[in-house]
Amino acid sequence: MELAIHTEGLRKRYGDHEALRGVDLAVPAGTVLGVLGPNGAGKTTTVRILATLLEPDAGTARVAGYDVVRERRQVQRAIGLTGQYAAVDEQLTGAENLRMVGMLQRLTRAGARQRAAELLDRFGLTDAADRPAGTYSGGMRRRLDLAVSLVARPSVLFLDEPTTGLDPASRLDLWALIREQVAAGVTVLLTTQYLEEADELADRIVVVDSGRVIAEGTSDELKRRVGGERLEVGLADPAQQPAAAAALTRAVGAAPLAGDDGRVLSVPLDGGLHDIAEAAVALRAGGVAVTDFAVRRPSLDDVFLSLTGRTGRPPEETPGDTPGAGAENTTGDRAADETADRSGHRSEEWSAA
Repeated sequence: MELAIHTEGLRKRYGDHEALRGVDLAVPAGTVLGVLGPNGAGKTTTVRILATLLEPDAGTARVAGYDVVRERRQVQRAIGLTGQYAAVDEQLTGAENLRMVGMLQRLTRAGARQRAAELLDRFGLTDAADRPAGTYSGGMRRRLDLAVSLVARPSVLFLDEPTTGLDPASRLDLWALIREQVAAGVTVLLTTQYLEEADELADRIVVVDSGRVIAEGTSDELKRRVGGERLEVGLADPAQQPAAAAALTRAVGAAPLAGDDGRVLSVPLDGGLHDIAEAAVALRAGGVAVTDFAVRRPSLDDVFLSLTGRTGRPPEETPGDTPGAGAENTTGDRAADETADRSGHRSEEWSAA
C-alpha cells in the first residue's frame, strides 16, 4: 500500500508547551484523512510540519515519498495547502492571484494564464475573474483559496479547517470540490472541527488531543467505540417515567437511562427491530403516552465527547472561543505565518523551487 503521508513520532515544542508528543500518521494515496481535535490539540502544527513551514523537534515525516526536512523542495512541489482563512491577495483580482501563483510555480506566462482560466471556470469564478478578491463573498474567497492551492496540480492537499466561517451552502459547495480532487487521485489531509465534515469526506479519522493521537479508525469504527444504536423515548408526562422504565426494561432486557428533565428515556438496542417492536408494544400496554420514539446511532460528536470530554462544536459556536485560538497559536506558529507568502508557502523557497 503506497503511503502519501507517513509520520512517526512527530514532536514539536514551543518554549514550555509541547504541541506534539509523538504523532504517528499513515495515509494511503488517493484517500482522505480527517484530523479532529479541539483548539490547541496540535492539528495546525502537524499540518505546518508536513507542509515544510515548521521543522519537527523529533520524529520523521514523509510526504509524497519525500522527507519533509531533507527533501523540502520536492515536498513543496508535490503539495497544495489551504489554511483556516483565505490567504489570497485582496488587492489583486481572482485571475491575477492565480496567475501570480502560477508564475511562482515556474509556469510560463501563457501556461499560468491558461491554468488560471481553467480553475476559474471549474470553481465558478469566471464572472468574477477581473474583480479584486477583496470584493468576493466568504464562499467565493474560500473557493479561490482552494483554486490557488491547486495551480501546480498537487498530489497531496492539506486543508486546515477550510470551511471555517462558511455558511452551510458554501460549505456543501466546497465539499463537492474536495470530492472531485479525491476522485482524481489527490490525497487529502483535512483538519476540521465540523464533525459532520469528517463524517462526509474522510475515509479514516484520527482524533488528536494534547499533541497525541488518541483514537483512529473509520467513522463507523469510532462510533462503535461509544456503543451501538439506542432507542430514545420522549414522554408526554414525566410522572410516567417509572412506568415507562419498567416497560422498556421488560421489553429489551436493559434498564434505560433518563434525561435530566425526566422526559426522555434512552435504552440500548441489541435485538434490532425485535427490540423496537417489543418496546412499542410494552409502552402501549403500560398506558405510557409517548411524544417521540426514535432510534439513534452514535455520532462523531458522541465520539469526540467521550474521548476528549468536550463537544465537537466549531469555535464560533463555543462561548469564549475564537477561531484559531488556543495553544497552537504560539510565538513559534506566528513566526511561521510571518515567513509564509500569500500562497501559504515560504516565498524565498518557492521562488527558488
